[in-house]
Amino acid sequence: MSDKLIVFDTTLRDGEQSPGASMTKDEKVRIAKLLEKMRVDVIEAGFPIASQGDFEAVQAVANAVKDSTVCGLSRALDKDIDRVGEALKGANSARIHTFIATSPIHMEMKLRMSPDQVVEQAVRAVKRARQHTDNIEFSPEDAGRSELGFLCRVIEKVIDAGATTINIPDTVGYNVPNQFGRLIRNLIERIPNSDKAIFSVHCHNDLGLAVANSLSAVMNGARQVECTINGLGERAGNASLEEIVMAVRTRQDIFDCDTNLDATQIVPASRLVSGITGFPVQPNKAIVGANAFAHESGIHQDGVLKNRETYEIMRAEDVGWSTNRMVLGKHSGRNAFRTRLNELGINFEVEEELNDAFKRFKDLADKKHEIYDDDLQALVTDASVGVENEHVKLIALKVCSETGEIPDASITLSIDGEEKQAHSEGGGPVDATFKAIESIIDTGSELQLYSVNNVTNGTDSQGEVTVRLEKAGRIINGQGADTDIVIASAKAYINAVNKMMAVDDRAHPQL
Repeated sequence: MSDKLIVFDTTLRDGEQSPGASMTKDEKVRIAKLLEKMRVDVIEAGFPIASQGDFEAVQAVANAVKDSTVCGLSRALDKDIDRVGEALKGANSARIHTFIATSPIHMEMKLRMSPDQVVEQAVRAVKRARQHTDNIEFSPEDAGRSELGFLCRVIEKVIDAGATTINIPDTVGYNVPNQFGRLIRNLIERIPNSDKAIFSVHCHNDLGLAVANSLSAVMNGARQVECTINGLGERAGNASLEEIVMAVRTRQDIFDCDTNLDATQIVPASRLVSGITGFPVQPNKAIVGANAFAHESGIHQDGVLKNRETYEIMRAEDVGWSTNRMVLGKHSGRNAFRTRLNELGINFEVEEELNDAFKRFKDLADKKHEIYDDDLQALVTDASVGVENEHVKLIALKVCSETGEIPDASITLSIDGEEKQAHSEGGGPVDATFKAIESIIDTGSELQLYSVNNVTNGTDSQGEVTVRLEKAGRIINGQGADTDIVIASAKAYINAVNKMMAVDDRAHPQL
């Protein structure tokens, strides 16, 4: 059994299926490049058949990433598989991940197929995928509720057909650790050709057991774990990459394997994904939460001061926590700006994009004397959101909020190059601003979430605002950052509106 644990990150595919977490092509490439820098083994970039946008995003990631394997997901259908193969043509290392449901309820109620038909379709899909690449992953969807005998049968057949990775998904988060670990052990022991494939797991967090189930599987022979940054994913999310990686690395007395991951990139990746998706990380989140290495109890503080290991089982520096040092100021030049962004894993292929980001940096430096790494991350995220389909732009905003008076806002927007103005009153300056925007655009959407987080410390910190809009069952997140919270709020709302105008219909699977 290998002592290498393969990290398969599906933030760009399953993570994006979180309501409101849709990412643009450029955002996916930014995250993929940081995952590559982190030395993630396999990056699942998307589900190409879902839409033209998904296809182009997978294609862009495949062309941009050189060191990691880039994977695309497909149902066990010829058209899906061929679409993935086409999207991955530019990849240095490509993998096709195909799946079909194997649980009785899924086969009967969803697929309306017999077990024999499912086996036949699975084998056909793997053989079809091998026309594009030799790196084939097969998943029996809802394996956690499938019958063991049937799982053994279908897996043996797909390995014979050429599958090199067998992924066992707990699609609905139904399993518990002992049960799931035993399932993995039984599959490896009972399937005659199991030694010809790597066994993988993909666990959902519906009962809060995704990481525990994944680790139990590793202890029972799994050598690939599918996970996401911050545990992002459908419903309650997926197994958290940072928690799995650091659990295995910290407890080498128990685990007989380890990853090749550069753990110092974990916190930067967490912040980037959080900033792009607008899903904030809870302060007490393991590894990447703001309080993960904080000690308030006097007894704990005293112990840590005497010996860090009294209350810390990991070093904060090992996962990317460090002093948020000042790197740039208003007198910094373009080259210093570009160099620091490159060090943060942010690269601009088009000079115009760098020029725009540098202008935003200079504007920020006029408002905020000390510019930190987190400010740069927020600035670039704010610069990139919605750029591909920016129909609506903020031109000017004036708000008035006075004790005893009704707050009001006057706004000027550019709609496809045509300027329009509006004035509205509201319960506060932000409410008035949103009503003014709606009076011009009339999206017919409802505000589901309004969230503000400070980027750094201090009263001059940038505020990152997340806005979540819902329209006809579709949920869209928007983000904006500025030292002025009202302006950041307007940016976030407009960003959500732009995404709403550009979003396409997608048929995402559940795995």
